[in-house]
Amino acid sequence: MANGGGGGGGSSGGGGGGGGSSLRMSSNIHANHLSLDASSSSSSSSSSSSSSSSSSSSSSSVHEPKMDALIIPVTMEVPCDSRGQRMWWAFLASSMVTFFGGLFIILLWRTLKYLWTVCCHCGGKTKEAQKINNGSSQADGTLKPVDEKEEAVAAEVGWMTSVKDWAGVMISAQTLTGRVLVVLVFALSIGALVIYFIDSSNPIESCQNFYKDFTLQIDMAFNVFFLLYFGLRFIAANDKLWFWLEVNSVVDFFTVPPVFVSVYLNRSWLGLRFLRALRLIQFSEILQFLNILKTSNSIKLVNLLSIFISTWLTAAGFIHLVENSGDPWENFQNNQALTYWECVYLLMVTMSTVGYGDVYAKTTLGRLFMVFFILGGLAMFASYVPEIIELIGNRKKYGGSYSAVSGRKHIVVCGHITLESVSNFLKDFLHKDRDDVNVEIVFLHNISPNLELEALFKRHFTQVEFYQGSVLNPHDLARVKIESADACLILANKYCADPDAEDASNIMRVISIKNYHPKIRIITQMLQYHNKAHLLNIPSWNWKEGDDAICLAELKLGFIAQSCLAQGLSTMLANLFSMRSFIKIEEDTWQKYYLEGVSNEMYTEYLSSAFVGLSFPTVCELCFVKLKLLMIAIEYKSANRESRILINPGNHLKIQEGTLGFFIASDAKEVKRAFFYCKACHDDITDPKRIKKCGCKRRWEEHCSLWRLESKGNVRRLNYCRGQQTFSVKVKVAARSRYSKDPFVFKKETPNSRLVTEPVEDEQPSTLSPKKKQRNGGMRNSPNSSPKLMRHDPLLIPGNDQIDNMDSNVKKYDSTGMFHWCAPKEIEKVILTRSEAAMTVLSGHVVVCIFGDVSSALIGLRNLVMPLRASNFHYHELKHIVFVGSIEYLKREWETLHNFPKVSILPGTPLSRADLRAVNINLCDMCVILSANQNNIDDTSLQDKECILASLNIKSMQFDDSIGVLQANSQGFTPPGMDRSSPDNSPVHGMLRQPSITTGVNIPIITELVNDTNVQFLDQDDDDDPDTELYLTQPFACGTAFAVSVLDSLMSATYFNDNILTLIRTLVTGGATPELEALIAEENALRGGYSTPQTLANRDRCRVAQLALLDGPFADLGDGGCYGDLFCKALKTYNMLCFGIYRLRDAHLSTPSQCTKRYVITNPPYEFELVPTDLIFCLMQFDHNAGQSRASLSHSSHSSQSSSKKSSSVHSIPSTANRQNRPKSRESRDKQKYVQEERL
Repeated sequence: MANGGGGGGGSSGGGGGGGGSSLRMSSNIHANHLSLDASSSSSSSSSSSSSSSSSSSSSSSVHEPKMDALIIPVTMEVPCDSRGQRMWWAFLASSMVTFFGGLFIILLWRTLKYLWTVCCHCGGKTKEAQKINNGSSQADGTLKPVDEKEEAVAAEVGWMTSVKDWAGVMISAQTLTGRVLVVLVFALSIGALVIYFIDSSNPIESCQNFYKDFTLQIDMAFNVFFLLYFGLRFIAANDKLWFWLEVNSVVDFFTVPPVFVSVYLNRSWLGLRFLRALRLIQFSEILQFLNILKTSNSIKLVNLLSIFISTWLTAAGFIHLVENSGDPWENFQNNQALTYWECVYLLMVTMSTVGYGDVYAKTTLGRLFMVFFILGGLAMFASYVPEIIELIGNRKKYGGSYSAVSGRKHIVVCGHITLESVSNFLKDFLHKDRDDVNVEIVFLHNISPNLELEALFKRHFTQVEFYQGSVLNPHDLARVKIESADACLILANKYCADPDAEDASNIMRVISIKNYHPKIRIITQMLQYHNKAHLLNIPSWNWKEGDDAICLAELKLGFIAQSCLAQGLSTMLANLFSMRSFIKIEEDTWQKYYLEGVSNEMYTEYLSSAFVGLSFPTVCELCFVKLKLLMIAIEYKSANRESRILINPGNHLKIQEGTLGFFIASDAKEVKRAFFYCKACHDDITDPKRIKKCGCKRRWEEHCSLWRLESKGNVRRLNYCRGQQTFSVKVKVAARSRYSKDPFVFKKETPNSRLVTEPVEDEQPSTLSPKKKQRNGGMRNSPNSSPKLMRHDPLLIPGNDQIDNMDSNVKKYDSTGMFHWCAPKEIEKVILTRSEAAMTVLSGHVVVCIFGDVSSALIGLRNLVMPLRASNFHYHELKHIVFVGSIEYLKREWETLHNFPKVSILPGTPLSRADLRAVNINLCDMCVILSANQNNIDDTSLQDKECILASLNIKSMQFDDSIGVLQANSQGFTPPGMDRSSPDNSPVHGMLRQPSITTGVNIPIITELVNDTNVQFLDQDDDDDPDTELYLTQPFACGTAFAVSVLDSLMSATYFNDNILTLIRTLVTGGATPELEALIAEENALRGGYSTPQTLANRDRCRVAQLALLDGPFADLGDGGCYGDLFCKALKTYNMLCFGIYRLRDAHLSTPSQCTKRYVITNPPYEFELVPTDLIFCLMQFDHNAGQSRASLSHSSHSSQSSSKKSSSVHSIPSTANRQNRPKSRESRDKQKYVQEERL
């Protein structure tokens, strides 16, 4: 502070005492000094200099010890004015003279330049006129001096331009030097402001020695630098006048010259040095130069804060100056002692209009300034502060970075992040049956979660984190540590209106992630099957590294297609790969048995060494009987170490060491029994819970630890098993020595490991000798022999017989041999009218009711047809497919369907009963109801209106009994190896006849739903609550409803075990291979291929069927028998692997019921009691004999089907569940088949 009273009362200025000494006093010392000066001036305002000197001397002597102790010792060598004169006007005059003097010079220069330009312009016109009048005679003489003058001006302009450009580069941020200079100037300005804050605790004006004051020296150095920088800016400025008036220039005018005056006068004046705070306005520019601020919100926030703070500090500096100095016209008598920070406080309460009154302005200048500042400050406070708060509040709450935890993996989940998708994912991923899931889930989405989703994240805060960002931004990928993530999962919006656009978005996400880190494992959901091909174009997409695309349309329609072959299979498979908790029900209801099966899931585990050398059926039976586990497949490693998944491969295949098995069990702990089992220690144990790790097992683990550690990074135990690179060369050698002699060694398949076989030499006589004996057509009679091995295989007929059975001129299958194929047909050739459809007498067919129009999104009907045209069916076993729907929509789908045989179209609508009667819907094996218009409706409750109306329409239809009676499918199929023509071996003793279907309720229907809650409208006789989960509802349990939401569980199931997805694809797609997918991606159609031993061998793969117990070879077990006995008998005798039951809903009731609805029971226990009406889900081997009688026929055509049907009907295998409810005479069936063949 300044010595306010001393300036006008004759006392020592600035506290200078006798002898002219100069002190730097603190504010509290100066306050006491002010009181003495005020009393002296009030007693005698015109006292002499001697009395003033003595008064000042006495005052100094009082405070001299404190001043010495606190700040700077008094020195008598400071040459300062002893008369107490104030010199503030000298400091202010230096700034004003500099500013106005420079402004005057600039304006004078502009005026002179303007006058010179006007004069030159006039002279130039006169010279031009003279040139025109004088002609060209004087041109040579007059131009020479003009040219010389122009060259000199050009040289001068060039030099000035170069200097100007150099100065512009130096002060700009375009170069490294410019950025360093700009940042340095800003830093020094902040340093000068800090020095002002320090000096503000001293008097406003005081005597200082430049050579001994350290802060003054630093401030002088800073201002010299500012002066040089000002010169550069002046040179680089295009408009000098505007440069002179800009804020930074004004700051320099009022801060730089006073420093030089201070050195000259040995005097310091705080003055207008607070203007350095205005440099804070450039803070955002500096941060942008340093690449710290990148987003618009952050730049705007820093701009607002810097303007607000700089204005605040600058105004506080002015109030500090005038309040501590006083008004000049009051002879500086009305000053008050305020510190700078008190002024900062005063300005804040003034801007906020609070005004406590504890600190206020006393001087006229201060009050006048406050009047104007309130107007501007209040406006700024009212506009800036809310905007600042809004920007801070809108800053990403989830904008941090993920910190990886040592020893714990993490995955990144992105894509369609909503409450529904996240809750479904977490419910399955973190299910307790998965054992200990030591994986952290990191969600990345560009929209902040709503309150419900945020609450969900908080409930799982120990394993879930959310970050706001986009996977398309590499910075956000770095924030979630994508390079160290175990996998990245991309969720799709299943209910979007444009599936292709959604797939394109997910493909772009894959490209971005793979571009950032090519080695990351990605599992993505795709909506459309044809969009999977685009993933193959990504160079770093590699299925060997675990990359997978889960195509929802492919799997959804594949599940529905399998239900056409074995009704209820879609429900069973959906429950197997979904994690469901066990719900115990005491009452003896159908829900009790259904829920016991629902608690089963698919797991993987390595098989114990005790199983090495045993055949697959033997191990399967041992696991089921002793370990209470159901093994349905294994991962087989060939001699070249290629691994693939074999589903129920038969008894010709022996278990290798380290084989991975696929099990159906209720939790992961049960599956460990297969790994711990030891024949020496556990052979006599009857309770499977007692099977624990034994000493033998520990020794075996030590023995095989070497080859297990080779691929430690990719091995996942239990449900974590990856299984792609697990075993060592030891296994390879063992596999070659043990299996190279088998007659059917499964060869390498493409990435998805489909089942394929190739014939090789047979050199093991022990178990395979019967095969050689049966090769020339003998009847299979060994009950323990595999029907897969003991068959009449045309591929194994030696010599010309094999060639005769393969017509090389006919293409019956596609190029991979996995599907039936025919030449492309025009859609007009397969269109039926109502009368034509009625004359066809369709029976045992599949009716597909499709809702769609010319603008509907394609659902990919090819995925529905392909499983129904798998080559492991004989041609006469293929079910005719009739599409009922809009011809405009079906024309758009036809390009993908024109290569499949036995496909017809009835233009119409599924809501028309006339169309439904024309296709004999009461005689169909399955009616599928689909809609392509579901996602175009915003109201979720109305999305399924068409499918629900069609389903209710069919169920309400009534039919007469004019067609006659038909043998029901509950008579049971004849298992491979049993000859129905022989009375001794015939499984059926008397054909069961039942009346035909007379009501639509008994028609087998499967309806696709989008909204799970709409399932309540399908069955009017159920009591399902609207809030009941889909899998607990009666339509889903009965296999009559399917929703795409059940496929959400595949994401987590695939992450923990990528073989699960391969297994599911193998079961539901009919055997689609990556070669076929690449071909479809290339041509968008199946390509026909000639029959070769290699392609025909691909037909030899398992398929799902339903075994009836009402009659046939297992009829004795159907009435009160045990499921375990049936399981063992079917496995030993026919190599059929049973895995579930399709039972009538009211079969547990003691009184007969007319209800024909059935429900699914998955993996019942051994002692489960069977009833005669049960249908058994089983995996059956490919039956070569079913088509053997066709071997002598020409393969150039599929005509004359009725004769081949009669010769092979003894081995035909009905695959659906309700054929017992749809009787029809054999004659009418043969007639219908004949008419169909003629039409095709």
